[in-house]
Amino acid sequence: MPTDPATPAELGEVLRRLRRRQARRGGCRQLSYRDIAERAGCSHGAIGEYFTGRVLPPADRFDRLVRILGAGAAEVTMLAKVRDRLEDDRRRAPSRWVAPRELPPGQRAFVAREPELARLDELARLDEPAGVSRPIVISGMAGVGKTSLAVHWAHRIAGRFPDGQLFLDLRGFHPGQVVTTAEALRHLLISLGTPGDRVPAGVPEAARLYRRTLTGRRILVVLDNVADEGQVRDLLPPDGCLALLTSRRLLTGLAVADGAEPLPVEPLGDRDALALLAGRLGAGRIAAEPEAADRIVTACGRLPLALAVVGARAAAHPSFALGGMAGELDRAAGGLDAMVSGDAGTDVRAAFSWSYHRLPEPARRMFRLLALHPGPEVTAADAAALTASGTAAAAAVLAGLARAGMLGEPQPGRYAFHDLLRAYAGELVEEPERDPAQARLITRLVHAAHAAAVALNPFRTPIELPLTEKDASGFDGEPAALAWFDAEQKGLLAVFELATRTGRDVEVWQLAWGIGEFLDRGGDWPAWLRVQTAALAAAGRLGDPAALAFSHRVVGNGHLQAGHPEDSLAHLERAHDLYHRTGNPGRAANCLYLLAWAEEQRDRLADGLGYGERAIAVARTADDPVVLGFALNMTGHLHTRRGEHAAALDRCREAVGLQRAIGHRAGLAATLDTLGVAHHALGSLAEAAACFREGMELQAGLGSRHEEAETADRLGDTLAEMGDTEAATVVRQRALRIRELIRNGQSPQP
Repeated sequence: MPTDPATPAELGEVLRRLRRRQARRGGCRQLSYRDIAERAGCSHGAIGEYFTGRVLPPADRFDRLVRILGAGAAEVTMLAKVRDRLEDDRRRAPSRWVAPRELPPGQRAFVAREPELARLDELARLDEPAGVSRPIVISGMAGVGKTSLAVHWAHRIAGRFPDGQLFLDLRGFHPGQVVTTAEALRHLLISLGTPGDRVPAGVPEAARLYRRTLTGRRILVVLDNVADEGQVRDLLPPDGCLALLTSRRLLTGLAVADGAEPLPVEPLGDRDALALLAGRLGAGRIAAEPEAADRIVTACGRLPLALAVVGARAAAHPSFALGGMAGELDRAAGGLDAMVSGDAGTDVRAAFSWSYHRLPEPARRMFRLLALHPGPEVTAADAAALTASGTAAAAAVLAGLARAGMLGEPQPGRYAFHDLLRAYAGELVEEPERDPAQARLITRLVHAAHAAAVALNPFRTPIELPLTEKDASGFDGEPAALAWFDAEQKGLLAVFELATRTGRDVEVWQLAWGIGEFLDRGGDWPAWLRVQTAALAAAGRLGDPAALAFSHRVVGNGHLQAGHPEDSLAHLERAHDLYHRTGNPGRAANCLYLLAWAEEQRDRLADGLGYGERAIAVARTADDPVVLGFALNMTGHLHTRRGEHAAALDRCREAVGLQRAIGHRAGLAATLDTLGVAHHALGSLAEAAACFREGMELQAGLGSRHEEAETADRLGDTLAEMGDTEAATVVRQRALRIRELIRNGQSPQP
């Protein structure tokens, strides 16, 4: 080793050699900085500064340090003299500014996030003269590429900060000890040329020296991996400098109190994700197996860290086919086992775990249990059910998870997992938690869907549900219920499948009762038939006659809506028999009305009229005005099919009067359409147009999209015959727009 070190860096090399010699002589591993720090009675950060030569240790600490490292008495004396001489040299040397250049190297395979880079340029106001500058916070989930983006952009703009660039990893979401504000200030001040023994011990004093040192200079300060606002508030530089922060948290406190500019970062788009993979594997390998590359990108959720791990493995095995690696990821079925790098710093599961373990216990529990929700999004009410907590408390925890980068918030109050975070959360679920949480979620949605269905159609007879501690309080009118169903449809169907898969037959049937009303309105017959067929099987296992009758009837109706009348007959006849035997003539009449429709679809119009007249008679006897209105309309429709338009007018006018009297809008809309057809056939075009227009607007208000489009077509034809081609074009375009939205799975606005 050098016997006469001339600089602190050379003295640091002496310390490192002493450490290696001690391990070699003892036949054991080298002492870690943490081991040495514990024996020396100081922080492991300070030990790192001594060993790298950034800081000259105080005399008493230096003596203790070299003894810990096994130095003999003569070596201790010699090295103490060297340390004292170096300190004297430093004190006599004239002070001069040396601009720090601490940015780590940029990532070789960085994907150009052009929108984010442009936004950073905008937030930094690089085209304006130096002056007031606000901190910029790049936030996002673990592995999304925040540090890579920050370092890449920092290199791009480094020339704008001639007095230097500082970089410090604050280890906010890494294993081990988070860097304290005091440790961070010490590091930054030493990087700025302050001797270690002149760095104040107190945070307020060190912060004042830090700001004073930076005042009047143009320095870029990159603070990576920030834990929270309190860790960095004293590290923000004065005007003229720029702070660039990265964190898994949103750090909204800095935006509120310090004017920080937020830049949330999302996973890559498909094109950029493929470009990242190509940067690691070569464009030729991607071009040779494009379909496999697409599957890898999808399995990795377009997350840069996951793509980097999988890409590194593929690069290490150039003979591996990408199709084989894609298959391995497919077999993992969303799990993380195929994304293990062997290095905790670049392991996807480890990266997620550091965020998870920094959460408070209520948030950790909710994070786990949210993985049990099978839908794409969750609300505070869902989270409250899963965790058996209050809705307000659940909302607060959800917001905290979003701030911590563990959930996204695609719409206000609606939260969603990234696929890989969902997989990680699912791994953490404790088995005793699973069934009770799922049962609470299913029960909540049974009650909510029931309340929404009743609000949509108050003429339905509600089913009896068991009371819960937090029963759904209902919906404030039909529009609110329709909006709720529209927002929750995917989640409801996913929860229905969960209930089916886990054998909860009672809840399966109850959910189908509630969901069916909305699926009927929306014209989603395949989903409706799938749901009601599963509910029929559940009702059969339960052996409940009322449930069986209902399910047979709605399955029969579903086959009719799909245009398969032969498949409907047995179900409708079975439902009619069950309702007749259990003393429910109103529902039995409803089955007769549907049988009339089935015969109409089979072009057996006389048989259909027979069923229709029977339905009218039974509905009158049962005093069921809703079914009576439907039956009257059906017989009117059958008369129009037979060319008996005057008879159709009689039946439909009676139905319209009845439906207006009881306020049955759905029935009225359907009857007005039939009445319009009869008027049109009789040449009363103005009356037909009026009926079609009123029916169309009713269908729009009800959310009955398919029926609205069909009535709009008929109105357009009628207006065209009346010579009003401009109005005809408008309503025909309305029908086209509605059908296009239905094909795209969207909800047209009335």
